[in-house]
Amino acid sequence: MSTFAALADLPVQVDGYSLEGLSAHVSSGFERLTTVVHLHGGGLDGVGEDVVYDAEDQIALQEAGPVLQLAGSWTLAELCDRVDELDLFPVEPQRGEVSRLYRRWTFHSAALDLALRQAGRPLHELLGREPRPLTFVVSLRLGEPPTMEPIERRLARYPTLRFKLDATSSWSEELIASLAASGTVDSIDFKALYRGTIVDQAPDPVLYERVVRAFPDAWLEDPDVVDPGTAAVLLGEHHRITWDAPIHSIADIEALPFPPRMVNIKPSRIGGLKRLCDTYDYCAKHGIGAYGGGQFELGPGRGQAQYLASLFHPDTPNDLAPVGFNESDPPPGLPSSPLPVAAEPTGFRRRAE
Repeated sequence: MSTFAALADLPVQVDGYSLEGLSAHVSSGFERLTTVVHLHGGGLDGVGEDVVYDAEDQIALQEAGPVLQLAGSWTLAELCDRVDELDLFPVEPQRGEVSRLYRRWTFHSAALDLALRQAGRPLHELLGREPRPLTFVVSLRLGEPPTMEPIERRLARYPTLRFKLDATSSWSEELIASLAASGTVDSIDFKALYRGTIVDQAPDPVLYERVVRAFPDAWLEDPDVVDPGTAAVLLGEHHRITWDAPIHSIADIEALPFPPRMVNIKPSRIGGLKRLCDTYDYCAKHGIGAYGGGQFELGPGRGQAQYLASLFHPDTPNDLAPVGFNESDPPPGLPSSPLPVAAEPTGFRRRAE
């Protein structure tokens, strides 16, 4: 049985929904807005979190209110199909199709949560999988000019932390040597596939050569394998190249320049429950490893992504640290990796840390 087939026929009654706006200033230097969708039915709520990045899109959603016609008795598969038929944006999204994927996942995840809560069962029970403690890394940029200070400040409070770092051309040889000496770096993100964002990083053969040499065991995420200079540096490193930004579907995995050993599966970026389940099944069939990634969630979306990772890839460097680590100065008392199993007794939820 496929993963989705274990969920598709769950009955779900929807009476309506409501919206809850969240906001926070996060470590990348911007105010993050998200929206929690509360899908109501039979006296219960199912929740999903909209992680569309543009504030204008979040504000438009909240101002429009609960205008979508979702009330009725459905199977989970039917409700997801109904969501897919609707235009979930009151105005055209700033970033086009990727934002539509994010919002579709919001309503699908709320539908899954509500269906499971109405059935009185947790996700892992339906899937026949036991959640396991979740390994995580903290994703971080090192500022401009980049220094060890963000690393050292976090290690002073949390000495066992592991990191996924955004490499930039401003990294000096001395900084790279210090990072390597810390022994805390599991992944390096080259951000080569982003365009028109504040995190764009142009292909830089000097940076790539320094990083490849200094971190022989780290995963290399989203490098440029087309530019002749960077491609030459990476020629013998394909076994540790992994992909994040281009992965929205199975077709995207199949279109990669060479078969991957590992990919980042972000549920919101895959953009739908059946698509996500099929992607997990595809990776398992083809021996492709996976890790999870976050989208600066502020509410239940982070716990849901952690829950899925604990079921499908708990032991990889999941970029799913507790949300407190998104703060510029993470507070004391946050949990260390691996996160303990904390699935709620019913639904698609993980208890807050």
